[in-house]
Amino acid sequence: MKNFPMFLRMSDRRVVIIGGGEQAAQKTRLILKTEAQIVVCAQTLDPELASLAQSGRILWDRSAITTKTFADNALSFIATGCPGADAATHGIAKAAGAMVNVVDQPDLCDALTPSIVDRDPVVIAIGTEGTAPVLARQIKTRVEQMLEPRLGDLAALAGRLRDQAGQYLSPRKRRDLWRWVFNGPVRDQHAQGGEHAAAVAIKHAIQTGDFGSNAEGSVALVGAGPGSKDLITLRGVQRLQEADVIYYDRLVDPDILELARRDAERVYVGKAPGCHSWPQDKINQTLVSAAKRGKRIVRLKCGDVGIFGRAAEELAALRNAGISVEIVPGVTAASAAVAVMGDVLTERDRTDTLVLTTGRCRDAAQAPNLLNHLHPGTNVGVYMGVGAAPAIAATLIRASLQDKVEISVVSHVGRAAQTHARCTAATLTQTIESHAINAPALLFLTYPKATESQQLHKALA
Repeated sequence: MKNFPMFLRMSDRRVVIIGGGEQAAQKTRLILKTEAQIVVCAQTLDPELASLAQSGRILWDRSAITTKTFADNALSFIATGCPGADAATHGIAKAAGAMVNVVDQPDLCDALTPSIVDRDPVVIAIGTEGTAPVLARQIKTRVEQMLEPRLGDLAALAGRLRDQAGQYLSPRKRRDLWRWVFNGPVRDQHAQGGEHAAAVAIKHAIQTGDFGSNAEGSVALVGAGPGSKDLITLRGVQRLQEADVIYYDRLVDPDILELARRDAERVYVGKAPGCHSWPQDKINQTLVSAAKRGKRIVRLKCGDVGIFGRAAEELAALRNAGISVEIVPGVTAASAAVAVMGDVLTERDRTDTLVLTTGRCRDAAQAPNLLNHLHPGTNVGVYMGVGAAPAIAATLIRASLQDKVEISVVSHVGRAAQTHARCTAATLTQTIESHAINAPALLFLTYPKATESQQLHKALA
C-alpha cells in the first residue's frame, strides 16, 4: 500500500483550510468533528463559513497566503475551488514543510481524506488511495448498516470502566470481560436503549468476575482453507481474533495471520513431507501445556482440519488431558481445486460417489489401494499424490483403466503458483514434468458412468 493509515491526535492542534467556498466548507464540516483549532484563510466566506466564524467555532484569516500561514499546522487543506490557485498554494505549503491535502488532486496530497463511519469514539476510516471514492462510499454505507447507532456510547462506557477492570481482573479475565460485553446480551441490551441496565451489568461483572468466562485454557482446531485468506470461515477469523497463541503449519497463507489479534503469539510448527520441523508428539504436548497455563489456543491447519490433517492425534491428546477443544471446519483443498478448474466433485448421472484418499502414508505403511475405490460413477481425490503419480499411472494401466479414468492435477491451489492440467494415465508423469507440478498437489481420478449411448453401442458391438 502506498499510504499508511493512521489516526492523528487533533486536540488543540491547528488545522488550516485555504478557501472560502463550498469545498472549504466540506473540509471544515469534517474537521469540526474533532477538537482541532480551525483557521480558514480566504478573502470572503460563504454564508455557512461566515456563520461559523461569527459563532467563534472557526478563526477567519484574511491575510495573504505565505509560508507563515502553514507554520505549526497539524494538517492543511487547500480548497479554493480553482485548480490553478490550489496548485500554486500547494507550492507555498510545501516550502513551509506542511502536511497538505489538495482537494481533488491526489497527486499533490500528503494526506488523503477517507470516508468515515463515525460512532465516536469508534471511528472507521475507509480509503482507496484516491482511486475510487465512490467505492469507498459504498463500503461506508455497508459498514454504517452493520454498526448500531449507540455503539460509540457503549465503547465510551467501556473506556470509562477500563481502570476499574484493571484493578479487579487479570489481563486474561479482562479480555474475556470485554468479549462478553461486545459479543453478547449486554451489547444487545445497550443497543435497544438499556444503557443504564448495561452499565450496571458490566460493573457487577467487574466486581464479581462473574460473566461466564472460562479461566481454563482452550484449543480451537481451525481450518484455514486451501490458500487465499478470503477462504477461511468467519468463525475461523473470530477464533484467530480471540487467540492468545496461534500454532500454524507450513502451508498456511501468512496473510491469514494478519487476521489475528495483533498481540497474539505466533508459533510456526511447519511440517514438510519427510522433514518434520516439529514432531507430532511435540505439537500435542505443546498444545496441552499451553492450554493448561490458561491460554486460548488456535491450532491453524491448511484446508480442513478433519481431512489428512492429523487432527485426530491432537484431539486425542487434548481430550485425554481434559482440555476444552473445538473443531472449526475449513474449505478442503479438493473443493477449491475443482473450483479452479471450473468443475464439481459430483455430477448427477456421471459421478455420484466421492472418495478422498492419500497417496502418502506414514513411513513404511502401505498406501491405499486405489482399485478398491475406482468404480463407474466414482471421483477419487488423491491428496499428496504427486510423489505416487508413477505408481498410480502404472496401476491404472495394468487394470486396463487408462482409457476409462480421466485425470486432473492441481497444485498450489489458491496461491500465485497455482497450476492445473488434465491428462490420462499414459501421460500423467509427462504432464507433471512439463507443467512443473510439485507439492502441495491433488490428483483427481474420475471414472464416469457410461452414458446411454455408450451402453447401447457396447450392447450392439
